[in-house]
Amino acid sequence: MPSRPQNPARKSSTQSRPLAPTANSPASTPQTSQPVAQKATWTFLTNHSHVLLLIARDPEIRMRDLADHVGITERAVQRIIDELREGGYLTTTRQGRRNVYAVSGNPRLRHPVEAARTVGDLIRMVNG
Repeated sequence: MPSRPQNPARKSSTQSRPLAPTANSPASTPQTSQPVAQKATWTFLTNHSHVLLLIARDPEIRMRDLADHVGITERAVQRIIDELREGGYLTTTRQGRRNVYAVSGNPRLRHPVEAARTVGDLIRMVNG
């Protein structure tokens, strides 16, 4: 997946944390051997569910933060929020300059395999 273009005026999330040592740097020879975490090439849940779960955790989350957490563009987040709203899964209330979201836990999940479950079931399973 291509990376999102960064706004040069905005500090990147990778700039706030140190980079991992390279194979040639002296810090790359740790005392203990630890497995290297690899980025997943696929996930069990969709971007729609990721956005919905993050909103359920933080109803005041910004679209920019949603995009950063999910790994998609802000425009994709806007489209997903519109689709979730149209499907009855989400409502948006404007408070000043910010949006506050409310997730409806009653609607059933859309695919026939999980149609016996509700959005609330998914949120409780993942978010606890």
